[in-house]
Amino acid sequence: MILFVYKFLSFYVIILLICIFCYWRILVVIRRQAKVMAGYDAAGSSATQKNQMQINVIKTMIVVSGFYAISWLPTYIYLLLLNLNPNLVILKTGYYVAEFISWMYICTNPFVYATKFNPVKRVLFRMIPCVKTDAGEQMSENVSNTTTRSVFRSVKADN
Repeated sequence: MILFVYKFLSFYVIILLICIFCYWRILVVIRRQAKVMAGYDAAGSSATQKNQMQINVIKTMIVVSGFYAISWLPTYIYLLLLNLNPNLVILKTGYYVAEFISWMYICTNPFVYATKFNPVKRVLFRMIPCVKTDAGEQMSENVSNTTTRSVFRSVKADN
């Protein structure tokens, strides 16, 4: 039973708390950067952008943390039942189903980020050869223009 409590705390509760702490820190940094950006932009668009970024981070934090908690909970409930009563007859199929649900979290986690953030969406769409997007082409154009400008600046500086 002590081993189960150790594993539950180490691999479930602490991981969940670390995830929540990291997203909280991301939110703090976004708020700090938004305040700095607000000082440079008097038009008020940065306040809307700040709120949108905060909402996006909070939604992502809730989805990722909630999905982790929900997907790993069946495994720990199964193990708790086995630790409380070792003579309990539970089908191994239940264990495999619980483990499958747990590992599905790992497989689906990248898709959560891919659907939440537009820059990730653009990069993924550019990786698919049969999909043409204006945003991806425009973004690659901007990157190449920026690279070209920086090369010209460095050449000018050398002369």
